Amino acid sequence: MILVVADIHFGKAEAEAEREKERALIACVEALAGELREVILLGDVFEHYIEYRYLVPKGFSRFLGLLARLADAGVAITYLAGNHDPWHRDFFSAEFGARFVADEEMRNLDGKRYYLYHGDGLPQNGGLYRRLKRIIRHPLAVAAYTTILPGDAGMGLARWVNRHFGSRGRSTSTINGLRRMAADLIALDIADVVVLGHSHHPESTPIGAGLYLNPGSWHYQRTFAIITPAGPQLARWTSLGIQGVEAVAVETISADPLGQHSA
Repeated sequence: MILVVADIHFGKAEAEAEREKERALIACVEALAGELREVILLGDVFEHYIEYRYLVPKGFSRFLGLLARLADAGVAITYLAGNHDPWHRDFFSAEFGARFVADEEMRNLDGKRYYLYHGDGLPQNGGLYRRLKRIIRHPLAVAAYTTILPGDAGMGLARWVNRHFGSRGRSTSTINGLRRMAADLIALDIADVVVLGHSHHPESTPIGAGLYLNPGSWHYQRTFAIITPAGPQLARWTSLGIQGVEAVAVETISADPLGQHSA
């Protein structure tokens, strides 16, 4: 079994809410641990993440300890960059043997072609962000930022920018744009299953002979996806444990019990 979890956004809320979110994620993973062979973190694990040569952001040590236990048990860990947490160095690979994927990835799983990507930088939204993305993630840009600004200043600036310029509210255009992106990849016979995050909108939508799967946001809905030889499916963590999630109708946006939020 492969667990896919996206948009955890550790560090987004107040301390007690973050601790509860961390406890819930650990409990969910431990409930699946006996069957897991891989965990895929599909971006935006952290609300802000800038890794320095000798420093990493503090906090969420229980989650990091969980990754260490999984790695020691032989569970593979793959971390795809999101728009909130692209600036990694070698901490996750050195500590947990994780593979860090800066952009997209293709996989062959159980006879199907899977396309995996966080989902930021939609082609139909114009090329500006995608061009900026290449610049701000370039090793020279990262080196300049982390060299000029000490750790506290660098993290503080990242928080300030997100607080003042981050988008607010669930974006229907992002939800629809990701679905169109999946449809294009399936229509072009690039993938059989397209797995994207970013929209905070859990969805399992058949498209032609393929499937678009979005695990939703752990931060907002406590949803995730699992991939088994029987196929991928959505699930939700609740006070009763793991529950199945019915496919979300493509015409609607599922209710968000925590209100408006940003991608």
